[in-house]
Amino acid sequence: MSFTQMIQRRRSRYALSAQIPISEEELKELIGDCIKYVPSAFNCQGSRVMLLLDSSHHLFWDMVLEKVQAVTPPALWDNAREKILSFRLAYGTILYFENTEVIAQLKNKFPPYQDYFVTWAEQSNAMLQFSVWTALAEQGIGASLQHYNPLIDEEVYQTFGISRDWKLIAQMPFGKPNGPDMEKEFSDLSVRFKIER
Repeated sequence: MSFTQMIQRRRSRYALSAQIPISEEELKELIGDCIKYVPSAFNCQGSRVMLLLDSSHHLFWDMVLEKVQAVTPPALWDNAREKILSFRLAYGTILYFENTEVIAQLKNKFPPYQDYFVTWAEQSNAMLQFSVWTALAEQGIGASLQHYNPLIDEEVYQTFGISRDWKLIAQMPFGKPNGPDMEKEFSDLSVRFKIER
């Protein structure tokens, strides 16, 4: 499969089940390779990842369910609950973080660039998310990217013993895709892509 074919295969998949077609060791290696080889500004390697499996995965989505219910109007709760429970049915969840201490050190070490390190860190983390997501899709594993932070941040720190230097960026439930792909609409490429000679 070519790289562009892998990109095309990567889609947001919400209906997931608790199986994957590769071993847990292969899954860890796949994620680890993405963490290791995705570029970062000044090679700072500030992105952090936590892989939640089994009871930790279920605990996480139970926590999200509780936090979201507390702030969701009753008329909207059924839809929100159904969505969160669909993520709980997945095989696992990947939590993406950025180490703010690494960013602070870079700001001190390279003052002329201090206004840019947060943006560059976000770009690197986005590349990591995209790389993992595409690598999962290439293996036939479905995923989606969720953002329940900052609502859940404090609970995540306390529940999983995570350093507060790790800023939570996104959550990625993953598992075996159930059902066909949803149709995706694309805007006119000529509006988004210009060529000059």
